[in-house]
Amino acid sequence: MRVLSGKETCQILEKNGFEQVRQRGSHIIIQKKLFETTITVPVPNHKELRTGPLLSIIRQSGIPKSEFE
Repeated sequence: MRVLSGKETCQILEKNGFEQVRQRGSHIIIQKKLFETTITVPVPNHKELRTGPLLSIIRQSGIPKSEFE
């Protein structure tokens, strides 16, 4: 898995229907509204995301891992 920054991760999420709703400190909050629910994913705005947080973002978003490679 390649190393991504917080901004690059947000761009991938936005390409898949998410939109940035706010930022507090170093975390960007991204949401996707679905028919009956809303998916909210916090993304750390760091130069390099570690593997654990990136995998957590991928799991929460429901986007295939291949989109991030």
